[in-house]
Amino acid sequence: METVRVENLSKSFGSLAVLKNISFGVMKGEVVAVIGPSGSGKSTLLRCIAHLETVDSGTITVDGDVMTRDGVYAAPAVLRQVCLKVGLVFQNFNLFPHFSVLRNITEAQIHVLKRSRDEAESRAKELLAKMGLSEKAGDYPCRLSGGQQQRVSIARALALDPLVLFFDEPTSALDPELTAEILRVIRRLAAENITMVIVTHEMAFAREVADRVLFMDGGVFIEEGPAASVIDNPQAERTKLFLQNLSGEKP
Repeated sequence: METVRVENLSKSFGSLAVLKNISFGVMKGEVVAVIGPSGSGKSTLLRCIAHLETVDSGTITVDGDVMTRDGVYAAPAVLRQVCLKVGLVFQNFNLFPHFSVLRNITEAQIHVLKRSRDEAESRAKELLAKMGLSEKAGDYPCRLSGGQQQRVSIARALALDPLVLFFDEPTSALDPELTAEILRVIRRLAAENITMVIVTHEMAFAREVADRVLFMDGGVFIEEGPAASVIDNPQAERTKLFLQNLSGEKP
């Protein structure tokens, strides 16, 4: 069963066409890595599905519920329920600096899911333990390392029990040691069969964790297939050039 289905999705900012008639699906429990050069439309694609950007045309369906069809959005009550099924982890954490770690994770549960404070805090503490951050519940984001902040942001996204979790270059703001820390967390989530779409420049990680890789450039998908196949033996010349540039090889 498909958790996400995108059909003929287009998005422009003024005269700049960022997404051009994009179509793809994500199966339940599947991990999909979206790779490609900066400015290719990867982040915009995630933001459109998470309803942080509005589309110009196309259809987005999440767990069988239509968010937008041909660019016309569902009624507000339906749209809210669909959006709750999608979690997004940002590359720059986006934690509330004036909230403690615990409150960063509980606030949306209380106000969006209408959970009691006790229930929300219980769920938050469970997730902090899962992230290895139980002792940081009372700290503020400024007291955390970048890797710890990103783990809190992952816990915050998971606290709303999304059906699909999006990662927008979750390690781009981190040094190599902290990057490894976050990649270990995502590996554990993949082992739990959590449906994920990950925008990343970490090719070894994408090859290891993703079931499928989509290579994107110029607002379209150039190539897609099993992760090992696309990364080790790309067929499209543009994919080959991108991977060669990443690895420092000469074309």
